[in-house]
Amino acid sequence: MFPAAGRSLPDQEPLLEDAVGSGYSLQKPRDRWHGAYLIFFLLGIGSLLPWNFFITAKHYWRYKLQNCSDEPGPAGQAASDLRDYFESYISIASTIPSVLCLIGNFLLVNKVAASVRILSSLFVMLAVFLVITVLVKVDTSTWTTPFFTLTVGCVAVVSSASTVFSSSIFGLSSCFPMRNLQALLSGQAMGGTISAVASVIDLAAAADVTDSALAYFLTADIFIVLCIVVYLLLPRLEYSRYYLSSQKESPSLVTVPPDSSVEDQAEPGGPVSSSSFLTRSAGIPPLRPILQKTALLGFCLFYVFFISIIIFPSLSSNIESVSKASGSPWSTKYFTPLTCFLLYNFADWCGRQVTAWIQVPGPKSKLLPALVLLRTIFLPLFILSNYQPRAHIRTVLFNRDIYPVVFTALLGLSNGYLGTLVMVYGPKIVPKELAEAAGVVMSFYLVLGLALGSACAVFVVHLV
Repeated sequence: MFPAAGRSLPDQEPLLEDAVGSGYSLQKPRDRWHGAYLIFFLLGIGSLLPWNFFITAKHYWRYKLQNCSDEPGPAGQAASDLRDYFESYISIASTIPSVLCLIGNFLLVNKVAASVRILSSLFVMLAVFLVITVLVKVDTSTWTTPFFTLTVGCVAVVSSASTVFSSSIFGLSSCFPMRNLQALLSGQAMGGTISAVASVIDLAAAADVTDSALAYFLTADIFIVLCIVVYLLLPRLEYSRYYLSSQKESPSLVTVPPDSSVEDQAEPGGPVSSSSFLTRSAGIPPLRPILQKTALLGFCLFYVFFISIIIFPSLSSNIESVSKASGSPWSTKYFTPLTCFLLYNFADWCGRQVTAWIQVPGPKSKLLPALVLLRTIFLPLFILSNYQPRAHIRTVLFNRDIYPVVFTALLGLSNGYLGTLVMVYGPKIVPKELAEAAGVVMSFYLVLGLALGSACAVFVVHLV
C-alpha cells in the first residue's frame, strides 16, 4: 500500500519529484505514520465500496430473484430477464443518476463546504445499506418484481451519494501532494478487492445464502462507519491542516507551462506567474479553461471506463467454467467470484499501485490515447469466451478456463494503471485554485464513461 522503502519519497514530497526547491518547503510538516496517506486510502475504499458490494453479491441477487430459491422456478420470462441481466440494469441505475449528481456537485464546489458534501453522502449511503441489510432476512418470494424495483432504487440513491462523495474527496485530495491522490485511487481498487474477498469468505463459511449475505452487507455497514470516523480525523492531523489552510489562504495560482511535466501543485510558496493571478470566487468555477486543459485526458478517462463497464461485470460475470458440468465446487460455486470479481479488482488495484513508482506515458504523450484505444480489443475477446446464455453468437473461440482468467487480469491491470494516470494528471495541469473543480470535472468524464458504457452493456449482452 505504501511506496517501496528503497524508492520512497520523503513524507512531505509529492508522488512525482518536485522540480522547484525552496527553503519554505523544508518547513512542511511530515505525514507522521503515513496517517493522511492511510486515511485517503481508506476513503478511496469507501468511495467505491457500495458499488462493489452490490455487483459482487451475484449469488444473493440470483437467489432473491428466483423467489428465494437456489433453483430457477417457474417465474416466467420476466423474472428470467431480471435475473440474467441484473448487472446491466444496476449499471444503468447507478451511472445515469451519477451524471446528474456530478453536475450538481460541480455547481456546489464553491458554495457548499466539502465536509458537508462528504459527510452527508456518507450518511445517506449508510442509511440505504442498512435498509438493504434488513431486507436480507425478509421473504420476498411473493413480491420479486417490487423487490427488484426497490433494489434498483437503492442502487440509484447509493450511487448518487457515492458519486458526490467520490468527486468531493477527489477534489479535496487535489489540495494535497500527488501521493495522497494516488492513495485515494489505489484505495478505490482495494475496495473492490475487499468486497470480492468478503463475498468468497461468506460464500464458503455460511451454509445459507441469507446468512452469507447478512454478514456480507454488515461488513459494508461497518466500513462506511469507519469512513465517517477517519474523515473526521483528517483535519486533526497537522499535515492535513497545513495543506488545507494553504489552499484556503492562497490568493494566487501556479500555472504549469505547456511543455512541463506534471509537478506538485499543492506546494505553497512556489513561484507565481503574473498571468495566473486570479481571485478566489465563491461562485461557480470557470468551466471553459478546465475543459480546454483536460480535453484529451478527459477523453482517455472516459474511454478507459467506457470499455471496462461494458465488460465488467455484465459480460465477465456471466462467463462460466467450461467444466461446469462436472459439478465441482470450483466450476459451479467459486469460478465467478474468484476469476471475475476477485481477480479483476486485485489486478485493478495492482495497476493503480504501480503508478506510485511509474508515471509513463506523460499527460501530453500520443502513446497515452493509443494505449487507451487499444483496450477495445477486450470486447471481442470476452464475447468469444464461454459467456452463457448465448442467443445469437454461438461461436466460443476461447473454450478453456485460462483464457477469461488472462483477459480479466489484463483488463483490470490496464484499467487501474491508465485510469489512475489520467486521474492524477488532470488536476495537476490546471492552476492550483481550479484543482478541486478540475477533480470534479475529471470525475464527470469517468462517470459519463460508466453511464454510456452501461447503456451499451445492455445492448452487448442481448447481442450475444
